Amino acid sequence: LRLVAVLRAVLEGEKAAVLKRDHHLPLSFHRRQEELKFGVGLQRLQHRVREIQALQDSPAGKGLGQDGAKHSPTPSATPQELPTLILEAVKELEVIKQQVLKRIQIWKRQQQLAGNGAVFEENLAPLQKRCEDLVEVYFQLQQQVMVASTELGPELLPRLLERFNEVLSSLVKR
Repeated sequence: LRLVAVLRAVLEGEKAAVLKRDHHLPLSFHRRQEELKFGVGLQRLQHRVREIQALQDSPAGKGLGQDGAKHSPTPSATPQELPTLILEAVKELEVIKQQVLKRIQIWKRQQQLAGNGAVFEENLAPLQKRCEDLVEVYFQLQQQVMVASTELGPELLPRLLERFNEVLSSLVKR
């Protein structure tokens, strides 16, 4: 961990030196950095969805042992973890949605500037891929929430469904 911390500090120092010298990084660098952030966030969200599914599929997540009898859950997988995992996943979904909406807004602005003669890349494939990936994870997470509806309780489930509706409607509207 110390090695990672030292390398990170060195790289941050080099980045600061480059920024200081050139006053800005090329647009391609920022775009690549944004793509990496989105990719990491999406992978983290997919991992959360798999964790939720594994917790629901495990006997400990259902509160049942191998013989079908009720047992107390193991400390590593308690039923209280499920709502927490789901809430964290929904937060990450909303963060990734904001990244996609920001990218859509940038694309719209570039399209407007193209009317004034600015260079405009009309390729919508990367933006479409982002939206499709996000919607795919959205539906997987929503399915896991519906499966876990009994564990979530009557007060948490409607709030989660409302947040899901907000995510999808904002994506569709923009």
